[in-house]
Amino acid sequence: MTDVLLAGRERYALPILQPLADALAAAGYRVHAWFDGPLARAGDTMPAPVRMVDVRGAVALRPMAVFCAMNQVPPFFAGAKVQLFHGFNVQKREDHRGHFRLRGLFDLYCTQGPATTAPFRALARQHRHFAVVETGWPKLDPLFRDDGGAAAHMRAPAGARPVAMFASTFTERLSAAPHLYDAIAAEVARGDRYWLLTLHPKCPPELFARYRALAGDNAAFVEPERIVTAQRAADVLLSDTTSVVPEFMVQYKPVVTFRNRVPQPYMLDFDDPARLPAMLDMAFSPSAELMADIRRRADDIHPWRDGHSSERVIAATEDLVAGRLGALAPKPLMARVRGLQIRRELGYWGPAARG
Repeated sequence: MTDVLLAGRERYALPILQPLADALAAAGYRVHAWFDGPLARAGDTMPAPVRMVDVRGAVALRPMAVFCAMNQVPPFFAGAKVQLFHGFNVQKREDHRGHFRLRGLFDLYCTQGPATTAPFRALARQHRHFAVVETGWPKLDPLFRDDGGAAAHMRAPAGARPVAMFASTFTERLSAAPHLYDAIAAEVARGDRYWLLTLHPKCPPELFARYRALAGDNAAFVEPERIVTAQRAADVLLSDTTSVVPEFMVQYKPVVTFRNRVPQPYMLDFDDPARLPAMLDMAFSPSAELMADIRRRADDIHPWRDGHSSERVIAATEDLVAGRLGALAPKPLMARVRGLQIRRELGYWGPAARG
């Protein structure tokens, strides 16, 4: 059996990596996972048949490929380095500092849809040290295939009531969670809609405590690793400037955003918490024009709706390893510099993987 390695750093990596892990195991690969940062410190693991390894185990493994739901990867690991992305491009930062930033570490970028494929292919033609294949995003596979009734089970306490979902970024200047708490609490107390509440794993613990306390007959708190199930269960999303917005919208469902950094036609954006009830009413009864905008944008950022993006990632990686994507130029000098920085961060000064 051929070994492969999954790599993640934050809790949001888990729902990205799990569908790919399942597809890799089904394809006959021996799947391992290496976690850095918060995931490593928390002792998080992935369920069998995934085998967990530390940094030395990852070096010794010499996998065919390393699949990354993080911004960087140790270049001293063996195998093709595959970037899966940890979110959509929501323009939190300028392109050269955000979604399209190159770090010189990856051999293959598996893009989510035309909106990101074209810019990355332009960068690939310019730099030539990586390939780009549009595969769709493994995290969304469970949105578009049988989930065994998980979403229906999560929705069941709502009864006949419509379901709203709230999700917020951790970035302080962009987060809606501190500003909308009172307005959301009032909506939950009213009880005419059922709420699924979740926060980015990096939000402050005290914010988690406040939103968890809203759980009851009219609301449930959803742990971050179950966010895809919540997206499938909900009818409308309330959020801010986070990649959960496009993740939810690709289902052709309305989104309400609070002070979005770059509002788009498919969003119902507002800036005064007092307007929340009216904005929710608009979202639960969307206009034909709004739905047309949602469909156009959804098809641009993630047109893959078959639930098999993980399989396309595997096929693209196999093509890369077999040389079917063409020869790549040598990695730039910045990759060596970043490699030293990563060694220092990990405290690993042992030999690099061979082969």
